[in-house]
Order: sequence, then C-alpha cells, then structure tokens
Amino acid sequence: MATFAELVEVTEGEGGYTATIDPTWTVGPKVHGGAMLAVCASAALAAYRSADGASPTAAPILVSADFLSAPDPGPVALRTTVVKRGRTTSAVDVELIQGGRAAVRASVTIAEPETGDERYRDDAFVDFLPPEPGGDATAVAGDHPMAGVFHVAEVADVRYDPTSTPFLRGAEGLPETRGWVRLRPAADGAGRPDAAELAMLFALLAGDVSIPVVANLQLLGWAPTLQLTANVRRVPAPGWLRFRASASVIGERWFEEDHLVVDSAGHVVVSTRQLAMLPTRRPTQRVEEQL
Repeated sequence: MATFAELVEVTEGEGGYTATIDPTWTVGPKVHGGAMLAVCASAALAAYRSADGASPTAAPILVSADFLSAPDPGPVALRTTVVKRGRTTSAVDVELIQGGRAAVRASVTIAEPETGDERYRDDAFVDFLPPEPGGDATAVAGDHPMAGVFHVAEVADVRYDPTSTPFLRGAEGLPETRGWVRLRPAADGAGRPDAAELAMLFALLAGDVSIPVVANLQLLGWAPTLQLTANVRRVPAPGWLRFRASASVIGERWFEEDHLVVDSAGHVVVSTRQLAMLPTRRPTQRVEEQL
C-alpha cells in the first residue's frame, strides 16, 4: 500500500524540490486536488526549514492554490520561493510542475498552529456528526459506485452518512455531503517522529475529500477546481476526521464549495473554500461512469 508519508516526501533539487505522486492519489486518471495541496505544503515547509532559526513546530496553516492544469501521477518538480521569514509568520510560494508545465501555483503561510481550547465555538455548527461512523455509514470500498474512480480510498478510509448522498439512489437532495475519513493503519504514519506534521498535511487532503456536492443535484462528472484556499488550524487529535461539504450558491457555470473538518476531540481542524466548474450532466450514464 502507498503511504501518505511517501506522497508528501520531497527531495531537494534544482530550484526547489521533487516528489513522486503514486497513482493511488488520483480521482480517475488525474491527481486528487487535496493530494496536490499536501505536496505543495510539504515543499513549502521544507523550504522554510532550510534556513537557520526555523521553528520545529511551525506548520502550513494557510494554503491558497490556483489549479492551472490537471497533472498525471508520477514525478513532479516543486519550485519554491521563500517570500518572507518572520518571527510570527513566514510565506513561501510553490509551483508544482510536470513536463515543464505548471499545474498548481500555491501561496503557503507557515506559523505556529493553534493549541488548547477555542475561546468561542458554535457547537451547533460543529457537531454535525458523531465522532465515529456508525454501522449504517457507507464505505467507499468494494462495489461502491465511487470506489473504482476515487482511488484515494485505497489509502484513506472514507465513509459517508448515507442520508447525505441521495445521488447514489438516483434521487436529488441538498448540495451537502457528510462523512468521516482517516488514513488506513498501514498508511497513517503513527509512531513516526513526524506524525504530527503528517496529520496536519493529511488534514489538507481531508479538506477536499468529498465528491462534488452538486452530485446531489444529479450534476455528475468531473468538476475541475480553479482555486482552493485551506485554513489548517491545529494538529488533529488521533482518530476519525468528520467532514461536511456544502454549497450555498450554484450558478450556471461555477459553484463554491466549503469543507469543514472536525477531529475526534471536537476541534475544527480545517476549513476550505474552493471555486469549481459545474460538470456536464450526462443522465444516461451510470453513476460510476460519470464520477
């Protein structure tokens, strides 16, 4: 099994770093957007740490990425530029390049993550699911319609609240999905000295883990992301991450999708917003062919 640590492992090279993205981290033939975000953040962190005085506990707390093209799995180059080194925050620009073509352009802010309890938290907003999936949760595995397309599920255990995926029954519903995600034990990096770092990077991927919520309007197919901004607040507590993905406005061509990710301790770990293009509706195809 591919591991998450292998995904975000970067090697110093000319102008920055290199990495190799395993085919596991794909949706269909193309690399998953959250996986690319995690790789860019890992390169930014390496660039930040390349100079003396870097804090060993600082982490990527904000990543804003423009998706310029859809790369294939395999080798990528990561061109990094340290824009600022500060006592409170540092900033690193990253370009993910494949075949001489930029696929992602990201701005990454490095700082100390949150610790302790929040000063204020709207529990009604955060407690949208129990900390762990129940027996009725739908796992993306086996003969699940998404399993043959969402290859990330081979490494990440993803389970949906079945009431939030009416599109799988051929029905329509609200543009919102809810579920749980965690790395499978063989890929989670538990016990490694960099386990906290890996957990924060995986949280970035979790902020883009849901199928596009417009699927619940029977708008199925590839919904390419143009821009995604992720705020990573803290190191997640061990265990399942709960996610809720939703859209408040869906246009004729574009829609915004928000993810909220909560850890097993009830802390908000990640919030993301992305602008994506609506897929083309093809109702004559089976669900798994459209995803």
